[in-house]
Amino acid sequence: MLKQLKDYRRIVIKIGSALLVDRATGLKQSWLESLGQDIANLSRAGVEVLVVSSGAIALGRTVLGLPKKSLKLEESQAAAAAGQIALAKAYADVLGGHGVKSGQILLTLSDTEERRRYLNARATIETLLKLGAVPIINENDTVATTEIRYGDNDRLAARVATMMGADLLILLSDIDGLYTAPPHKDPNAQFIPLVASITPQIEAMAGAAASELSRGGMKTKLDAGKIANAAGTAMIITSGTRMAPLSAIDRGERATLFEPSNAPVNAWKTWISGNLEPAGRLTVDAGAAKALKSGKSLLPAGLKEIEGQFERGDTVAVLNEDGREIARGLIAYDADDARKIAGHKSDEISAILGYDARSAMIHRNDLVVRGVNALKTEEV
Repeated sequence: MLKQLKDYRRIVIKIGSALLVDRATGLKQSWLESLGQDIANLSRAGVEVLVVSSGAIALGRTVLGLPKKSLKLEESQAAAAAGQIALAKAYADVLGGHGVKSGQILLTLSDTEERRRYLNARATIETLLKLGAVPIINENDTVATTEIRYGDNDRLAARVATMMGADLLILLSDIDGLYTAPPHKDPNAQFIPLVASITPQIEAMAGAAASELSRGGMKTKLDAGKIANAAGTAMIITSGTRMAPLSAIDRGERATLFEPSNAPVNAWKTWISGNLEPAGRLTVDAGAAKALKSGKSLLPAGLKEIEGQFERGDTVAVLNEDGREIARGLIAYDADDARKIAGHKSDEISAILGYDARSAMIHRNDLVVRGVNALKTEEV
């Protein structure tokens, strides 16, 4: 059963091109204003909202007066360049009218897959949220190649949701949920309100249809669901064609809920632990080992030895003084800098390295402690 949106902590909302842009008239201003009111209401209720928005290419076509036929890659990229400016301004104006700040971030899928770029992107988005701003995230279509052709904003939204530890991903589209078959092709298609697991049978229901202005279809939405659910993020697919589409979810309008597999932090940390090979090894003293087991971040002061050559964002194993692996995580420093600050207090790091640096060698959110439930909330 769907909860009220105000009961979630952090929500990522993905908006499809067809919802934002009319091919004849351009930006759907009234619809965007109703969405802005919804987002402002959630923000006032204490919910952190992130928006992953398609529409730059579709809007840029209108801005540049490009023909309505299929565009070449370079034309799509030019349209994106013009459309991104218009799109960012539209969101800033609408949200600003409700006293809500916003900031634009352009990403590609590789920004959420390469660990060093992932850490930088996450830190920027986290800072925007702490400052009370709504991040408006779009795929960087001016430089993307494969993504611009195949449409990855559904999956990008899912990766943003998992990266930021969101507990809900909402895909607003021009269809109101999942059916047993594409409803425009099969009049007997039945609506599915709840999906406990995305099985091959569920995937077979997707079909291959995409709307005229969007680049994705139900298949990419199910791909997004698999990414989100595996990391503990619930997902909703619903129609965004209604005015105030988020309020419509709370009113009980039709939507499909995809249940998560586990709590977000547990699933994310399990992924770190099981799927990445360590690029290096850190040996820590008994005090640091004890701190890790209580849910703290790994600080440089507790480091005794460093093995391997690694870059910032790589996965490293953490060993105790007996040489047993006790944890694994994503490191915030490359090997050279890590060796320079090993054994030093956090307030000495900036002076040693010559730049403002992070206090933790591995932040607790990026750390899996072996045999310990890692759902700890203590700050560094």
